[in-house]
Amino acid sequence: MKKVLCIVLAALTVAFAFAACSKNTETEDTTAATEAQAKETLVMATNAEFPPYEFHEGDAIVGIDAEIAQAIADKLGMELKIEDVAFDSIIPGVQAKKYDIGMAGMTVTDQRLKSVNFSTSYAKGVQVVIVKEDSDIKTLDDVKGKKIGVQTSTTGDIYATDDYGEENITKYDNGAVAVQALVSGKVDCVIIDNEPAKSYVAANEGLKILETSYVEEDYAICFNKENTELMEKVNAALKELTDDGTVQKIVDKYINAD
Repeated sequence: MKKVLCIVLAALTVAFAFAACSKNTETEDTTAATEAQAKETLVMATNAEFPPYEFHEGDAIVGIDAEIAQAIADKLGMELKIEDVAFDSIIPGVQAKKYDIGMAGMTVTDQRLKSVNFSTSYAKGVQVVIVKEDSDIKTLDDVKGKKIGVQTSTTGDIYATDDYGEENITKYDNGAVAVQALVSGKVDCVIIDNEPAKSYVAANEGLKILETSYVEEDYAICFNKENTELMEKVNAALKELTDDGTVQKIVDKYINAD
């Protein structure tokens, strides 16, 4: 009888052990799933028509901004989601809290600061003028009175409108369309950032960039004015990534120093 009782007790002990182990495993699986679900998503609005800062590579959006944003998201333990939208809808979307951040080779301007906040700068931009190789536009002064193509709501649009008059400006949805307007003779020049300008000139025979820069500017990330907590976190992550050389490494990957 004692022997039978011992066997029963031993069986119950093993059963309880398996049950406890199973319960612990289930708890761990549930905890892991909960943590995964709890991982916040960082929604970034961009306009992927601005190489090398953001552009399409197959189905993916890649470039300087995309990689820096991913590095920031990794630092913050967040999942990055990139939304490709029209450039002039980025700031309104961030204002409406549709997107957490806007990152699209975006320059800090007094006008934009009325609508959104900006991070510390992570890159420098230079606005330049693209013309045909046989153009009579040789200097910035020669641009006066000419038909100028720009991308809507970019600083090229803002500065050119102020300097040369709205009546001389033709706005396009993106830089590529503006450059095609130049190629076909619809405009006399295009004002745009130097890096995409180099890509457009390389892809279209017969174009060149004026040697004189038009405007120099700082690129930064925009935030809803109420979302100061996220801005502080992003600035802290951006500082770490700048200090450890990650940001420069990403820039150098896309922009040849020469």
